[in-house]
Amino acid sequence: QVQLVESGGGLVQAGGSLRLSCGASGRALTRLVMGWFRQAQGKEREFVAGISWTGGSTRYADSVKGRFTISRDNAKNTVYLQMNSLKPEDTGVYYCAARSGVSVTTGPYDYWGQGTQVTVSS
Repeated sequence: QVQLVESGGGLVQAGGSLRLSCGASGRALTRLVMGWFRQAQGKEREFVAGISWTGGSTRYADSVKGRFTISRDNAKNTVYLQMNSLKPEDTGVYYCAARSGVSVTTGPYDYWGQGTQVTVSS
């Protein structure tokens, strides 16, 4: 079992930046693909970014390419999402997720955090 806890959400103005963190406990993050998802109010949860367990492969939703960067520190059992040039449409609850495997896919993921709210004001 893996327990995931997100942090770093908050309120930011459009054009600003936030850095989300996802800490894991229960087992090491090695051999786990990690992902970030988000869910806006009234919408389905969507894939934002993913990273292989080595960090050598990443994948992004088209809507965040060039603005968001996913990274991981396996020694600290932590995954990050650096979000720059934020837009109001980036508002939502951001979830960290983990899955066993090699490929960075948009799903399915096995373990989920509780989420952290990100609100971008215009």
